[in-house]
Amino acid sequence: MTLSLFNSLLHRLTSLSPPLLYAATWTTILTMTVAVASISPEIAFVSAISPASAFSRRCGAPDSVRVPIDSPAEIFCFPAHMFRRSKLDLMVPPVFAAVIVAGSAFAVRALGLWEADEEIS
Repeated sequence: MTLSLFNSLLHRLTSLSPPLLYAATWTTILTMTVAVASISPEIAFVSAISPASAFSRRCGAPDSVRVPIDSPAEIFCFPAHMFRRSKLDLMVPPVFAAVIVAGSAFAVRALGLWEADEEIS
């Protein structure tokens, strides 16, 4: 009973406004792309500084911070006073998210996913 109600509701919604369905679908896809692109650098950083990582060893100098670089064999230690919050910390994440959204939109457009719809009308 519930399945037939869901199917009839889905059929009614898709027949009434296909552009709304397309917009909702692409909004979901773009949102997921932004979520993956935004969270992956954080996951990489957290895994790099985890206790099991080779990056998390202590530096030889006191009051210094080891910075993760591409190779675990390279050791870069910087004085702790060089690391502090800045005003750019508030600006970089929204700008990065905007660039990812724009890139996703251009990728969807480059794939030509709407070309078949435009040729029919």
